[in-house]
Amino acid sequence: MGQKAITKNSLFYGDNLEMMRKYIGDETIDLCYIDPPFNSKRSYNQIYNNLGKEDKAQAQAFTDTWTWDEQAMEGFEAIKRNQHGLYTKQSIELIIGLSKVLDKGSLLAYLVSMTQRIAEIWRVLKPTGSFYFHCDPTASHYLKLVLDAVFCTRGGDFQNEIVWHYRRWTGSAQKFLGMHDILFFYTKSIKHTFNAPYTSYTEKSLKRKQNYHTRIKGDDVYVTDIDERGVKENDVWLIPVINSQAKERLGYPTQKPEALLERIINASTNEGDTILDCYCGCGTSIAVAQRLNRRWIGIDITYQAISVILKRLKESFGDEFLKTIDLMGQPKDIEGARALATKKDDRLRKEFEKWAILTYSNNLAFINEKKGADGGIDGTAFIQMTNADYKNILFSVKSGQNVSVTMVRDLRGVIEREDAAMGILITLEEPTAPMLQEARIAGTFQTEVNLQKLQRLQIVTVKQILDGERLNVPLTHELLKKAKAQSADSQLGLEM
Repeated sequence: MGQKAITKNSLFYGDNLEMMRKYIGDETIDLCYIDPPFNSKRSYNQIYNNLGKEDKAQAQAFTDTWTWDEQAMEGFEAIKRNQHGLYTKQSIELIIGLSKVLDKGSLLAYLVSMTQRIAEIWRVLKPTGSFYFHCDPTASHYLKLVLDAVFCTRGGDFQNEIVWHYRRWTGSAQKFLGMHDILFFYTKSIKHTFNAPYTSYTEKSLKRKQNYHTRIKGDDVYVTDIDERGVKENDVWLIPVINSQAKERLGYPTQKPEALLERIINASTNEGDTILDCYCGCGTSIAVAQRLNRRWIGIDITYQAISVILKRLKESFGDEFLKTIDLMGQPKDIEGARALATKKDDRLRKEFEKWAILTYSNNLAFINEKKGADGGIDGTAFIQMTNADYKNILFSVKSGQNVSVTMVRDLRGVIEREDAAMGILITLEEPTAPMLQEARIAGTFQTEVNLQKLQRLQIVTVKQILDGERLNVPLTHELLKKAKAQSADSQLGLEM
């Protein structure tokens, strides 16, 4: 199980449980932070009253990610039989007990998944390591039990329940507005790294400093924790959410502010330490870790997230920095691409399409997440036609073996219907001669910014992508960012 310590900054594409088991060695990580998806809109009544007969229409976002399926059943059995010897007696009994209370539905599937991953995180943490679990009140009470069973039964300790407080003026009129997330802070042992953060003095507190250190009232003596550094930070953190005008905003729906991760990383690591985020999403923890001179490992199960991270790192640290990163888990040959295309897990249904489009477009396209009425279009990029105008490039990806001229003809029809500049058909298999002929019939076009004639309908094979071929047309990055911002909420929502 345990591999050697990873010495390079590494980005893994794949299931984090598999990646941790395969690549991350025992006691090699100084800090782990995770913010796993848990965007259930259900009420507590729906959680408790639908035992054994969940209404998937009600569950929606929750069951999109967590369902009591074959994967959940395998995880449940792995915990019961103490697979790899990772699970404590308390963890096993807790999950068995919760199965009797909650029955086998999406909530238990979530808790089983979290138990498996928290146990692996405990394994990879150094004895001086720290763990921050970011969640919301929907399941924090269950997660606290899981965390206690993994950490506190083996010499670890619960340190804080941190409240991330923010302001936003939306919510139900029938209850108090939800204004916080929860972060559970655990350590693997009593001897852990902790650099206490301090808040600066306010002008008012400076004036009172001389009389504020010790205050006597009756028989009680109150001593405050104030020195030259300021006031020691408490467990309620008032940090603004990322608003629509923020410079760091990427349009990623669950993006967390860099200030939040900066506080965590500074508190629980030193320069040169290694940070793991195995649900790294848009890469906030990675970007902050790099800026603060820490080594980092990121894992995510969607290539769309990997694409966002690569773009973010490129923009922040430059092209050359990307060459220093180990990128692992993406297909490296036809067999790997075919394996990705035929994965049975429904959560990975579009992963082959995402990988193919984002890799071929140098991470400049965005994915069509609309299931069903997409007209066969899996992604879109933007080509600069004039100095003031652009048009769409439409992507259609076919992973089946029965490629035919009909697919090319259909894409040609969509190009004309949408008045797109061009369309790109990506196929896992080699195109037939009639397919190539049909593509040529679509003709060519030119842009004012590049007078080179471009084929209006192109067929690209996965082999060409694996060999390094990339989209080479005049894309405008700023234009792309504006277009993506307009559709960020619907287009960039990740399923896992």
